[in-house]
Amino acid sequence: MSTSPLPSPTPGAPSERPGRRVASDSFRTRGGLALKRCVDVLGASVLLAATSPLLVGAAAGVALTMGRPVLFRQDRAGLHGRPFALLKLRSMHDVGTGRVSDAERLTPFGRALRATSVDELPGLVNVLRGELSLVGPRPLPVRYLGRYTAEQARRHEVRPGVTGLAQVRGRNAVDWTERLALDVEYVDRRSTALDLGILLSTVGVVLRRTGTSRPGEATMTEFRPETAAPR
Repeated sequence: MSTSPLPSPTPGAPSERPGRRVASDSFRTRGGLALKRCVDVLGASVLLAATSPLLVGAAAGVALTMGRPVLFRQDRAGLHGRPFALLKLRSMHDVGTGRVSDAERLTPFGRALRATSVDELPGLVNVLRGELSLVGPRPLPVRYLGRYTAEQARRHEVRPGVTGLAQVRGRNAVDWTERLALDVEYVDRRSTALDLGILLSTVGVVLRRTGTSRPGEATMTEFRPETAAPR
């Protein structure tokens, strides 16, 4: 599958940039990466087992309210920009139903799935496949690859995650400029302690049901560089 090429990286490794806090050395070694992968597999397996009744019930609700298919698959950019099929529970009607905007397509049941993040549970299968990590920048559509600046494109230096720094700092309510900056901040600061903090904070974010969409929008707006809020 052909995709838009990623912008060329900014010259100089992250450690050479003054004032930038770099990732823990443990996350730059084979042993550290292997440990993170083991945590991902173990964590995803436990979460899938624990939430399987909820997942089955939610899937049945999708089938009853929207019909089949129950799962939504979309090509997203993974590690180094390589595409993979992200799995989620459907929360919207198909465009073919005559509904065009996300607000028109989003169903009441789908809105509840998004608010509680239950629609993200199938993504744990992506974790087991090695396409996602439990923690990392959220995977975005492949069509965005050619729109990033070289700095923003650094978000693809790590495996994307089910949750991430941007998700616990405002989720979809933050503008694109801030969200992508937080993704790069995670790349530079990633460590076991940061991952644990993000996972714990994610629980609170999900329970509060905040930031599931941009103010005034049903979901997150399309990323276009010309509409990103200036810093």
